[in-house]
Amino acid sequence: MSNEQQLNHIGIINAGAWGTAVAKVLAEKGHQVTIWEPMESVVKEINTERKNSRFLLGVTLPDTITATTDLNEAAGNKDYLILATPSLYIVDIAKKLITIPEIMEGKTVIGVLTKGFIDIGFGPTLITKALEDYLPGFYKGSLVYLSGPSHAEEVARGKLTGLISASANGRNAIRFRQLFASTNLMLFSSLDTTGVQTCAAVKNVIAIAFGMLDALKELSDLFGDNTESLLLAAGLNEIQIIGQALGATHPETFTSIAGVGDLDVTCRSRYGRNRRFGSEIIKAGITRQFSDLEDLIRNIHKIGYLPEGAVASKYVHAIVEDKKLKLPICDMVYRILNREHEPLEALTTLMRGLTGPSFALPSEGNE
Repeated sequence: MSNEQQLNHIGIINAGAWGTAVAKVLAEKGHQVTIWEPMESVVKEINTERKNSRFLLGVTLPDTITATTDLNEAAGNKDYLILATPSLYIVDIAKKLITIPEIMEGKTVIGVLTKGFIDIGFGPTLITKALEDYLPGFYKGSLVYLSGPSHAEEVARGKLTGLISASANGRNAIRFRQLFASTNLMLFSSLDTTGVQTCAAVKNVIAIAFGMLDALKELSDLFGDNTESLLLAAGLNEIQIIGQALGATHPETFTSIAGVGDLDVTCRSRYGRNRRFGSEIIKAGITRQFSDLEDLIRNIHKIGYLPEGAVASKYVHAIVEDKKLKLPICDMVYRILNREHEPLEALTTLMRGLTGPSFALPSEGNE
């Protein structure tokens, strides 16, 4: 650590794969990191064996990382707090954080890694906007959203990676950029929190479709690499349409690493949980155990891992209905997860439709 770099005390909420990988990166820069995790077995393994085999297998963690089941210990007296909690549970965490003195006074800078939407009673809402309704007023427009093509397994192993640090508060975006920046991790700041969050949430829905298509390549001569690229391009189109409808401010967000970059790695990487989920819908009939999408979300623990795209598809569908958008890929994923359509028939119909005259890129009429 250089003499110019300030030592910070950083709290990370939840020791999933991404939260643990981020903790490792920051600890290796010399910062003191405390991770909160409710599972005592995970906490014990991090503290005694310097590893998290449940969520990030094969990675040795620095001694400057401490894990705890005490939320106040992890979040109190911190310069920075990073929320890596799944979208289903992040509001409950926010409600508990507001009692911590440094957060009550707005002294701790807060970053968010969580992908998806939240419904707090007023319809689907972007993560940072929903959190701002619970956190003290100091955080209005000051939360930082961190996203990009960044599988935890590779970040933790030092693979070259780029991220977007997005906030309406440009100073805070730059603070996180400086906090994270290292030889192998590059951050780029952005003011387009709406666009970046939309990319992060909706790309998981597209990745489920990609996983289904990838699995069907083995079962049908109709699908190939060309088909997957068609789906990827059409998926990016849908992300941009919904992002613009929600108020994204910078068109270039969708062609940046926050948009096309994150979509590509989520769809194509072997580490992608949403791609895996889509593949297992075809190969293992994993959704047959659920009566509909609501039943799937209520019992999502039965899958054995968390495909955030399944939860996001519910909220994307609601946004599409409310704003009267045309997003055929997202609609197909929703209806398959809701047990309304069979995957092979639905995907075949969708892909044939994408090659027809009704499909248009943004520059051809969907702006």
